[in-house]
Amino acid sequence: MAKGDTTKCLVIGAGPVGALAALYAARRGWNVEVYELRGDLRDDSTTPLNFTKSINLALSERGINAMRHSGSDQLLETVLSQTIPMYGRMIHGKASSRLTEESQQYDVHGRYIRAVDRAELNKLLLDELENLPNVKLCFNHKLTGADVRKRKAWFEQHVSRTQTADGAQADQDQNSSRSKEIEVDFDLILGCDGAHSNVRHHMMKSVRMNYEQSYIDTLWCEFTIPPASSSTKATPSARDGFATSPNHLHIWPQSDKMFIAIPSTDKSFTCTLFAPSADITSLEKYPDGFLPFFEANFPGAADLVGRAELRRQFSENPHLPLISIKCSPHHYGSSGVILGDAAHAMVPFYGQGMNAGLEDVRVLFEHLDSHPSNIQGRAKALEAYTIERVPDAHTINDLALANYWEMHAGVNSPLYLLRKKIEEFLSDKLPSTGFATQYSRVSFSNQRYSEVAETVARQGRVLFGGMLVTVLVPLASWAGWWAWRYQKSSHGTIKAAQNFMGLTIGRMFT
Repeated sequence: MAKGDTTKCLVIGAGPVGALAALYAARRGWNVEVYELRGDLRDDSTTPLNFTKSINLALSERGINAMRHSGSDQLLETVLSQTIPMYGRMIHGKASSRLTEESQQYDVHGRYIRAVDRAELNKLLLDELENLPNVKLCFNHKLTGADVRKRKAWFEQHVSRTQTADGAQADQDQNSSRSKEIEVDFDLILGCDGAHSNVRHHMMKSVRMNYEQSYIDTLWCEFTIPPASSSTKATPSARDGFATSPNHLHIWPQSDKMFIAIPSTDKSFTCTLFAPSADITSLEKYPDGFLPFFEANFPGAADLVGRAELRRQFSENPHLPLISIKCSPHHYGSSGVILGDAAHAMVPFYGQGMNAGLEDVRVLFEHLDSHPSNIQGRAKALEAYTIERVPDAHTINDLALANYWEMHAGVNSPLYLLRKKIEEFLSDKLPSTGFATQYSRVSFSNQRYSEVAETVARQGRVLFGGMLVTVLVPLASWAGWWAWRYQKSSHGTIKAAQNFMGLTIGRMFT
């Protein structure tokens, strides 16, 4: 698609995915208008949609690559300077009466993911947008309707209440505070407005969209580990003012629950408890059992947060569900497309939610760039985008759900750890085999998610076959030897024993 055309693009949602999508569109010379339900997301007083501080996010190659192609030379360098490398998982446990830490590296080649503060990332992207003359940022605008056939959208414009110097709300007359509705024309609307997307809702009135929404029986609650000080606890891996290792994603695993911690640049950790809804309900009902529950399941974590703080944060922070969404198609004609959580909300256990959304942006604009900049070309580009992206979105959705087992149980599974070591050995010592772990393919490459799943399944079959041969060949030899002894004792011949061995081994490969 040629740069400098007059396409009018509406981006609904000013989170990281929406902001990057607006940046891509603006770099192509489009007239871009970004509409956000909330106030300016760079304002600390703006309440997040889930009424919590946002969970720290894991930024990996897919998200990095999307920003690399944004057309903003300094953006990626600035973003990466605000991140913390995480080289692996730190598994916390207890052996007898001693607290333990075990590091499990992510990648045999030393590659790492990065902890990034969602609010800081959002700020950097919005600052970049604000400097562009063809971008208009519209906060406090609620999408109330969208007609992708007529290319019109309607917004309820909420007037922000002004504040006095001491933070008190200034009085406004009734007329000036009343919401106003506006109508906006567009050529293309990009729905980047999250799991409960209004764009998707209105687009479904014109699209025969298959839609699947599900919740898992797990709730989550956020906590904070403060920076290390003389009055706080720390683990043996603590350094540089952090209460525990700053270069790991920390996991306290259990069979059906876990507690995780991700480092922040202010030397604190953003932590999340994931537990069955029955456990959360019981803790809400019987708060006296909260600390014993934590000490039994997540040894050492309560002391890092602070026991009083742990109880307070559990009481005050919301206990939220985890939603998973699949839908198809992701577009309508030449005028509408959904990206990020609006198209494929997923559970957070692979750290790919934001990365997949940012990758959506790159893939979408690659298709737009490869087609003519007219209605017909845009329609073909959006169709091609859906054809490519739907199977990838469904795959990472499934992988994210499956990775919950790996995080809370697999990290202690001998079979899982054995396969990981074998694949890493082959990747490191015999790179020509093409072997790599699923995690490294997802987090450190731009290989399509659907291709990752197919490749890893093929690797699994090869490894299983190899392990089977390793076990059965000695058994076949042993059986052949005993057959030879039997034939000899029965006045048989050595040739008969050899034939038996050949037949036994041959059957293993048919």
